Amino acid sequence: MGWLFYTDRRVQTYADEKAEIARLCSFETDTRKTELVKACKVGSTWYAAARITNLDGTPVEDATYVTDPDGSITFGAVFLTRYDDGCWGYKDMEESAGPVESRAPLSLLNLLSGLKDSDSYAQAWRQRCRDWAAIPDYEEGDKIKLAAPVTLTDGSTCQIVTATQYRRGRQKRRCYRIEETGGLVRLSKASLAGSALLSSAKGASSPVLAEFLAGRD
Repeated sequence: MGWLFYTDRRVQTYADEKAEIARLCSFETDTRKTELVKACKVGSTWYAAARITNLDGTPVEDATYVTDPDGSITFGAVFLTRYDDGCWGYKDMEESAGPVESRAPLSLLNLLSGLKDSDSYAQAWRQRCRDWAAIPDYEEGDKIKLAAPVTLTDGSTCQIVTATQYRRGRQKRRCYRIEETGGLVRLSKASLAGSALLSSAKGASSPVLAEFLAGRD
């Protein structure tokens, strides 16, 4: 399915978007009802968990999902969204259709029904979401060894870094101090996959913070 844009511009805010995702996930046929259970926005992408129940109370039978004890099934959906000239648009995919965006939070994944095929697109998508969630969120002063050296724009590489931050206007931005050179570098979250914590800022004073404070004395 391609992109669908709302030219009437009725969707303008976060609340508008969430309400529209809920509407898109809520519908009823002569035999079944689908309703939104949870929706989360990560970046410009909405992730949704939607539950299907039979109106006559019988268990839902499905080739992809294991029926839950209450007779329903709950599946995951991904909504890519963007604004084009002020008009909000979306492109939706069910998890078994093989969506690329895979940053759904664990709280949403835990609501989904089991899968019958362990090698399915949906299973691979869920695992990518879990892998993303497993990437550590390091604290100021944490010393880290990356899973593999990262090549920088000047051609040099770095693998051991310390989490720190810098100010840009009123905002604080996360960056990392390179062990070998002392230079600062921005790293994407994806580049932290498989990294290891060498020393924690919780157990001792942050060397970055200590250096900063020493410079103020």
